[in-house]
Amino acid sequence: MAVLAEQAREFGIQPIPERFRVLRFADNFVLWFDLGVSFLVMVVGMFLVPGLSLPQALLAILVGAVIGNFLLGIAATIGAATGIPTMVLMRPLLGLRGSYLPTVLNVLQLIGWATFEVIVMAQAANALSVRLFGFDNYLLWVVFFGVLTTLMAIGGPIVVVKQYMEKFAFWAVLVTTVWLTAAVLTNYDIREWWNRPGTGEMSFWLAVDLVIAMPISWFPLVADYSRFARSLREAGWGTGVGYFIPHAWFYALGALLTLAAGVAADPNAPIAPLISAIAGLTAGWVALLVLLVDETDEGFANIYSTAVSLQNLFPQVGQRTFALAVGLVVLILAAAIPLVQYESFLLLIGSFFVPLLGALLADYFVLRQRRYEVAEVYRVGGRYWYWGGFNWLAVAVWAVGVAVYLGISGLPTLGLPGIAPWLGAPLPSLAVSFVLYLLLGRLAAAKS
Repeated sequence: MAVLAEQAREFGIQPIPERFRVLRFADNFVLWFDLGVSFLVMVVGMFLVPGLSLPQALLAILVGAVIGNFLLGIAATIGAATGIPTMVLMRPLLGLRGSYLPTVLNVLQLIGWATFEVIVMAQAANALSVRLFGFDNYLLWVVFFGVLTTLMAIGGPIVVVKQYMEKFAFWAVLVTTVWLTAAVLTNYDIREWWNRPGTGEMSFWLAVDLVIAMPISWFPLVADYSRFARSLREAGWGTGVGYFIPHAWFYALGALLTLAAGVAADPNAPIAPLISAIAGLTAGWVALLVLLVDETDEGFANIYSTAVSLQNLFPQVGQRTFALAVGLVVLILAAAIPLVQYESFLLLIGSFFVPLLGALLADYFVLRQRRYEVAEVYRVGGRYWYWGGFNWLAVAVWAVGVAVYLGISGLPTLGLPGIAPWLGAPLPSLAVSFVLYLLLGRLAAAKS
C-alpha cells in the first residue's frame, strides 16, 4: 500500500525529482503500445482504401508511421531532459503567458477526445451487452467508463503503467491483437485484393499524412509522461517504438477489414461497422471485450493530461481536483452530446499543434542547443518573460504555420476547399514553422 501511495503522488507542473524518474524503456514501451491499441486507429486506417491499392496503403502506413513516431519520440526526449509537462515546455518558446494559448486549445481538445473515447467505449460495451445478455443501457455504460477513466487519471501514470498495463492490459491486448490478425488473414482471401488497383480517390502522400497525424496528435501530451523516464534514450525509444508497432499494425488491420470484409466507415457511428466486422469472426466478441477494456487507457491519458494542462493556467489547484472536475465534465458531455457534432471541431484544433511542434524543434534542438533553463520557466520577469510574457516572434511563426496547414487542407466542414488537399498538410506546415522560426530566431539573436 505504501508503494502504491508513493507511485500515485501528485507532482503538479514542477520538474519531476530524479528519484521519481523511474520509467524504463520497457515501461515507456508498454505505455505507448497500450495507447496505440485503439478502435479509433483502425477507423482511420479504413479511410486509406479502396482509394489506394492494398500495397500502396501498407507502404503509406509504413512511411507515415516511421516519420510520425520519430517526431513523437524526439518530442518525448525534451520532456525527459527537463522533467516538465508539455504545456509548460511551451514557456521557453512562447513565453510564460504565451504558453496559455496552446494550453487553452489543448484543454478543449483533450476534453473533446476524452468524451469521444467514453462515447466509443459506451457504444461498444452496450453493443456487447445487448448481443450477449440482451441488456441495453447506454447511459449506464457512459457513467461506468467516465468514472473508471477518472479514477485512473487520479492514480497517475506510474500507477497505471506499473499496476495495470504491465501486469494485465499489455499482455491481454498483445494476445488479442495477434489472434485478431490471424483471424483476418485466415478468414479472408487477402491475395484477391493484393493485385487490385485503387480507385484513385486517395493520393499516396495524403495517406502518409493521415498516418503521421495520429502520433503527432499525441505531441501536446507526450512530455506529461516522458518526464517520468529515467533517461532521454529510454523516453525517446520507448515512446517512438512503443507507439509505432500498434500504430502501423492497427492502421493495416483497418485497411484489411475495409477491403476483405467490406467494412465502410460511417461518419455518424464510425465504430459500429468495425464492431460488426470483428464480431463476425470466430470468438470475435471476446476480442472486442479485451480491446474495449484497453480503450480505457486513451480516456485516462486525455483526462490526466487535461488536469496537468490546466495546472499550467492555475498551478495553485491540485491535479486530483482538476482530474475529478474534468471527469465530471466528460461524463456529462458523453451523456448529452452526439459524437458527430464535435468530431470535426476536434480535428481542427489538432491542426494547430503540428506547426507548434515544428517551432519547438527548431527552438530547442537548434537555436538553444538542447538547453532550457528550467528554473527560469517558472519566474515572472525572467529569461522567458520576453515582452509582457509573450514571445511574439514565436506566436507569429506559429500563426503562419497554422495558416499554411489550413490553406493546404481547407475547412471541408465549412465548405472551404484547400489549395492542395491531395498533398497533405501536416508535413508542409511543420517544415514551414521549423525553417521560418530557425531563420527569424537566428536573425533576432544576431541583432540583439
